[in-house]
Amino acid sequence: MLSVDHPRYKWIALSNTTLGTLLATINASIVLISLPAIFKGIHVDPLEPGNVSYLLWMLIGYMLVTAVLVVTLGRLGDMYGRVKIYNAGFAIFTLTSIILSLDPFDGSGGALWLIGWRVLQAVGGAMLMANSAAIITDAFSAKQRGMALGVNIVSALAGSFIGLVLGGVLAEWDWRSIFWVNIPLGILGTVWAYRSLHDTGVRRRAKIDWWGNATFAVGLTAVLAAITYGIQPYGGHTMGWTNPWVLIGLIGGALVLVAFGVIETRVPEPMFPLALFKNLAFTSGNAANLLASVARGGLQFMLIIWLQGIWLPLHGYDYESTPLWAGIYLVPMTIGFLAAGPVAGFLSDRFGPRPFASGGLLVMAVSFVGLLLLPGNFNYVVFAVLIFVNGLGGGLFAAPNTSLIMSSVPADMRGAASGMRATFQNAGQVLSIGIFFSLMVAGLADSLPGTLSSGLTGQGVPADTAASIAALPPVGTLFAAFLGYNPIGELLGPQVLGALPADNAARLTGLEFFPQLISEPFHDGLVIVFWLAIAMAVVGAIASLVKAKPAPASDFVAHESEVKAELSDAQPLSPATPVAEPLDGEGSIRTV
Repeated sequence: MLSVDHPRYKWIALSNTTLGTLLATINASIVLISLPAIFKGIHVDPLEPGNVSYLLWMLIGYMLVTAVLVVTLGRLGDMYGRVKIYNAGFAIFTLTSIILSLDPFDGSGGALWLIGWRVLQAVGGAMLMANSAAIITDAFSAKQRGMALGVNIVSALAGSFIGLVLGGVLAEWDWRSIFWVNIPLGILGTVWAYRSLHDTGVRRRAKIDWWGNATFAVGLTAVLAAITYGIQPYGGHTMGWTNPWVLIGLIGGALVLVAFGVIETRVPEPMFPLALFKNLAFTSGNAANLLASVARGGLQFMLIIWLQGIWLPLHGYDYESTPLWAGIYLVPMTIGFLAAGPVAGFLSDRFGPRPFASGGLLVMAVSFVGLLLLPGNFNYVVFAVLIFVNGLGGGLFAAPNTSLIMSSVPADMRGAASGMRATFQNAGQVLSIGIFFSLMVAGLADSLPGTLSSGLTGQGVPADTAASIAALPPVGTLFAAFLGYNPIGELLGPQVLGALPADNAARLTGLEFFPQLISEPFHDGLVIVFWLAIAMAVVGAIASLVKAKPAPASDFVAHESEVKAELSDAQPLSPATPVAEPLDGEGSIRTV
């Protein structure tokens, strides 16, 4: 076991936290691509109206829980020790992976088992994500922090794409294996973390902000869940934004979050230190992080549907195999992340984080423009170059943005700041599902019904049947393509297909009919989606350039005296006594 002052300790901290973050983020997407195999394994049809809620909670449950809890768990890390919370997270994550793989039920019982234990697994994942950046920030000096955070953060972003490929490969073998893969790495990481990591940061004794925690959890859960349910049809409408429960979730959740903000200004030890937002560097960095996360999450979903619903079938891939191959064909994006991330972190240590964070989002915006110009049946080489460039942009942005956020806060607030950063990132991913699916459905609703009706009647489907199918909400078609089902086969059903001539039925359920039918309407929706992503990337790039005014020297002295006073009451954390010193001109400090 290395002491905290050993030259190699910081690399141990980086290696373990990178493994933990990678596992946590891989599991956010590994289920995404494995949903068809999971639902077949537990014998549930996710497209049946009564089962759509299972599908939605399998999609958003993990991301929603991590978005809600990372701030609380980061704040607890500040109070009780970041390593202590992080280590517990590794243990919970590993244990729940074992339990998930042992799902003993079929049907709705099996779905509820997976959803429930995935929620608990997300608690472990949130513990890992909330404290990993803070542990790294404590372990590394300012001169190496960007590089270290670059390795960690880019591995987290790459994990979301690695999960797509890994989930596709493992699901072809056995759906339970997507949980088995966590077990050996989880056990290794847990034992390694407990034996090797030490708390080196400033710890603050404080009372738990119970009202703040409760209102934040209830408010954010209500808003994010309502946004997700808003994409479901309701009352004859293509989406559910008029559903009373969705409106109650949105309005009620927003009011609870307002109450949360008021509470946080009144309590002496707030869970969410709103005073941090007085620092423009912290505020603008998190705004850019949220916008980039929404744009990136929306891109991921749209590219998967584009590949699985149009491009792969047109190139001879069966619908059932499209989830696996969609992950494989998205590998260039992961390579872009991995190539740019550590380099951007290293260079940001030398030249400052703002040019790289801003430039990365502009590169992403350029790639969105390129994707916008592609036809539905694109040339893959051009597509691969564009998503590689998008990955480069994301890699250029991620580490400098995180370094900018984490270096702009006092040392005793790094756990809370790390949790806030993760909250904006994870909430952005959940928001992207509601926002981009809604935009895509709105785009499809104008052109898909007429195209679908004429296409079906042209193959002998009775006009009334074709009209009723064309009137169905487009979200069902999108979900079918997303899950690797044959969309026309799902829409028509065996009874209608069985009444048609064999050649017509074969044509309708073949690999070319649906992609050719939906290609133009899909592109109409894609135009709306990508223009919004471009706008988000550009606004995020501008926000990344905002620089806080240098704080007066007296602010450093005052803050340093406060931290030293707190240290006199703090529990000893390491053989070295932490002292506060100025880190940059934005009012932040670091411990040495």
